[in-house]
Amino acid sequence: MKNKSKTTKSIPFAVLFLSITSLLCVSLAHAQAKQTVTAIYIPLADHYAGIVAYEKYRDKMLHADYRIERMKSWPLLRARFMSGEVDMAYIICPQAMDMFREKPGFRWVSLMHRDGNALAINDQLNIDVKLPAERTRRLPDKKVAEAYVKAKQKLGQPTECGVPHLQATHTVVLYKYLKDHGKTLGLDFGMNNDVIAIEVPPPKSPSFIKKQNSRGIPASFEQSLPWADVVETQGFGHVAWYSKDVIKWPPHGHVECIAIATDACIKKKRDALQEVIRYIHQAGLDLEAARKEGGAGMAAIVDMIRKHIPEHNAQAIKQSLRIDLDVINYRHLNVDKAGLRQIMDLAVEGGIIKEPIDIDAFADESFATKITDQ
Repeated sequence: MKNKSKTTKSIPFAVLFLSITSLLCVSLAHAQAKQTVTAIYIPLADHYAGIVAYEKYRDKMLHADYRIERMKSWPLLRARFMSGEVDMAYIICPQAMDMFREKPGFRWVSLMHRDGNALAINDQLNIDVKLPAERTRRLPDKKVAEAYVKAKQKLGQPTECGVPHLQATHTVVLYKYLKDHGKTLGLDFGMNNDVIAIEVPPPKSPSFIKKQNSRGIPASFEQSLPWADVVETQGFGHVAWYSKDVIKWPPHGHVECIAIATDACIKKKRDALQEVIRYIHQAGLDLEAARKEGGAGMAAIVDMIRKHIPEHNAQAIKQSLRIDLDVINYRHLNVDKAGLRQIMDLAVEGGIIKEPIDIDAFADESFATKITDQ
């Protein structure tokens, strides 16, 4: 009887052992099934959806081991992506088109946002511009263009405007603004032009105009949000206007930063890539909801962003995401060929990229989601 009792008691333990072993095997197989998808980004409001997707959803992904890596500048991001060592890049679209023209080993798979950049001027320029206090009244009229001409006369040379990269959507916006008011833009040189665009990495743009201001030199930058808000909230610059009022693309907003993925990732990691894009689109809607609701939801978003980009102070983030301004949005992030063509045509016209590309070959619309249009 004792032997029988011992045998009976040992059965549950054996079942439990087998169950635990099975669960461990399943968990291990699940972990091994995940494929790494590494995305590189620049510290901009443009890429907030990629950061929020990482913070909120990476542990919920079944196919993707989603990772993000911050880069210091656009040239470094370009070199890192073209090396083939990462799967995705969140990137300015003129630069991506130039890269595709050079070596078409990747495709455009999503937008990261719409609209989203602004011109900031220092106090020296604002002496002549006299911006209104309320930001909703700061529109791309002729005042800044005329202040640039006056600054040129004072300096004896064109004033400098910092852009993140010469092949940036920001440069396209600046070119169109000046063209709309009969003024000209030079790329890194050109004494006969009214303004010269020079490359200034986004994190260094506030110190650029602050330094010029201390020297009594009029200066400006055209950069992604929230850098213009950073200088205004810290008291040494002013938001002059927003890109959405220069390049209009109703009803959703102009194309700006896009997500690109290598052909190898598309071929070998399709399910994982689709999952990452789906959660980026969901994160975009989360950002939109936080903007509308404010309170704890917005505070949580700010904390997520500042974990990766501490230079973006909370006030600047909130100013950039103000729903009444609506100067950047994370809606309708599927591929928008017509919207990209608008930017491409202006970029070619302004000499920002050398020639147009085949947008149909560049775009991969197969990763579109319905989430982003809700």
